[in-house]
Amino acid sequence: MSNAARETIERLSRVVVDFPSPGILFRDLSPVFADGPAYTCVIDALLAPFEGQFDALAGVEARGFVLAAGAAYATGLGCLMIRKSGKLPRPVITEDYELEYGKGTLEVRPDELAPGTRVLLLDDVLATGGTLGASCRLVERAGWTVAGISVVLALGELHGADTLPDRRVNALLTI
Repeated sequence: MSNAARETIERLSRVVVDFPSPGILFRDLSPVFADGPAYTCVIDALLAPFEGQFDALAGVEARGFVLAAGAAYATGLGCLMIRKSGKLPRPVITEDYELEYGKGTLEVRPDELAPGTRVLLLDDVLATGGTLGASCRLVERAGWTVAGISVVLALGELHGADTLPDRRVNALLTI
């Protein structure tokens, strides 16, 4: 794990109290993404444990898009978007999931990548594991392989990694 990435995240991220609802402490990563050297450091650290083990990147809506796009550019590989319901044209497959404060649906177009493509999932935060679990199921239902999951932050008290027992999960910082 990259100590530089961990230190950068701790230094630049901001805690916002009671967002998006009372009682929630939101870790805002926007300052990390806005700082060029910090962003590069984080992208490199997200990719390093999976080097040579993936053929495409997938970002989970919405902040995962920022990470997957940067990682795709850094590696010269393609970038897949895992979207919230109703955002993609053409035929899609969908997957429902539970959030720590509600329910959601994700979707992907199964014709975006060739069958058997190894996909590395990227997102900003691993909380309960609902979103990333649904993303894994979508990737596999589309005929691709989950190469791993890489996130900037894991919320340790919510035990999201425990809901992904057969997945290789990389978190740059667990809080």
